[in-house]
Amino acid sequence: MNKLTIRAMALLASVALPGALVSAMAQDITVGISLSTTGPGAALGVPEKNAMEFVPTVIGGAKIKTIVLDDAGDPTAATTNARRFVTESNADVIIGSSITPSSIAVSTVANEAGVVHFSLAPLPIPPERAKWTVAMPQPIPIMGKVLYEHMKKNNVKTVGYIGYSDSYGDLWINDLKKQTDGSGISIVDEERFARADTSVTGQVLKLIAANPDAVLIGASGAAAALPQIELRSKGYKGLIYQTHGAASMDFIRVGGPAAEAVVMVAGPVMAPEGQPDTALTKKPGMALNTAYETKFGASTRSQFAGHMYDAFEVLKRIVPVALKTAKPGTPEFRDALRQALMAEKDMAASQGVYNFTEKDRYGTDDRARILLTVKGGKYEVIK
Repeated sequence: MNKLTIRAMALLASVALPGALVSAMAQDITVGISLSTTGPGAALGVPEKNAMEFVPTVIGGAKIKTIVLDDAGDPTAATTNARRFVTESNADVIIGSSITPSSIAVSTVANEAGVVHFSLAPLPIPPERAKWTVAMPQPIPIMGKVLYEHMKKNNVKTVGYIGYSDSYGDLWINDLKKQTDGSGISIVDEERFARADTSVTGQVLKLIAANPDAVLIGASGAAAALPQIELRSKGYKGLIYQTHGAASMDFIRVGGPAAEAVVMVAGPVMAPEGQPDTALTKKPGMALNTAYETKFGASTRSQFAGHMYDAFEVLKRIVPVALKTAKPGTPEFRDALRQALMAEKDMAASQGVYNFTEKDRYGTDDRARILLTVKGGKYEVIK
C-alpha cells in the first residue's frame, strides 16, 4: 500500500466519520414542548410534565429528543418558545401549551413553520391554524352536550355562567348559548374572572341574585374551585356544573366540602377502572394511572397528564408510518407525520379514540367523556 493510497483512505475516514455521526443524529426526532409549569396554569402544566416520565423515548427505532420549556401561561412566552423550537432545534413536532391562550400562540407559530402541533388545551382552530394543529383535549361541544342533557333530566330551566375572561371562557359560554338555544334552558346571568383572581365574591353575588337553577363554571385546574367555594359559602343550593378543565384531584383538595355533589364532565382517564374491558380507552388509562400514582402517590391521577400521555400514544402510531418515507429533521418528514395523522384510524389512548380528519382537528367522539360527581371527598361516576 503506497503513501498516496494511505492518505486517500485517511481522508475518506475523516470525511465519513462526521457524515456517519450526522446521519445518526438525523434519526433523532425532536419534540419541542411548551408548558405552563409555573403561573396560573401550573395545576395543568405540572401533571403534563410529570406524565413525560411514562412516554416512550424511542419510537419506530428513532430516538425521541424532547425539549421542555416553561411559558408560565403567557402567550408571548409561548410564542418565543415555539419559535425557538423551530429556529434553534429544527423540531419535528411541537406540543403545548397547557392553557388555551398560550396554545393559540403556539399553534400560530407551528402553522407558519409547517410543524405538527398537539395542543394540550381546547382552542378554536380556524382555517389558518387547521393544517398543522390538532387538539388532545375533548372538544367543548362533545363535553358540553352531556352536561346540558343532565340539566334537562334534572329539570333545569335557568342557568348562570361564570368563566375565565379569556378564550377558554369564551369557548364555553358560546357553546352553552348554542346548544341550549331553543331547549327550554335560559341563561340568566354571565360573569367572568381572570385566571389569577383570588376573589369572585362580586360575580357570585350577581349570580345568586339572578337565582338560576344551576350554574356552569368555565374554568380549569384548582382555580375552578374558587367560584364553587364562593357559591356554596354564600348559600347557593342549586346544581353546580364543572367542565373537563376542572377534572383533577386538586379540585377536590382545594374545594373541600364545597366540591361535594358537583356535576363534572371529564375524560375516561379519571375512572378507567369502571370501563368495560372492550373499551379501547381502558388499557392506556389503567397503564398511565398505575404508573403515575406509583410515582407520585395515590389519587394523583390527572386529566392533564392524560393529554400529554395521549400525544405520545398518537406519535407511536404515526411516527413509524412517516419514517417509511422521510428522515427526521426535514420538511418531508414533518409533512409525512401530518399525512399519517390524518390517515391512521382508531388511535386508542387514555382520553379517547382519535380519528383526526382535515375537518375534525379534535378527532374524538362520545367515548371520550364520562360524568363525575364528588361524594365523601372522592370522585364517583354518574351512570
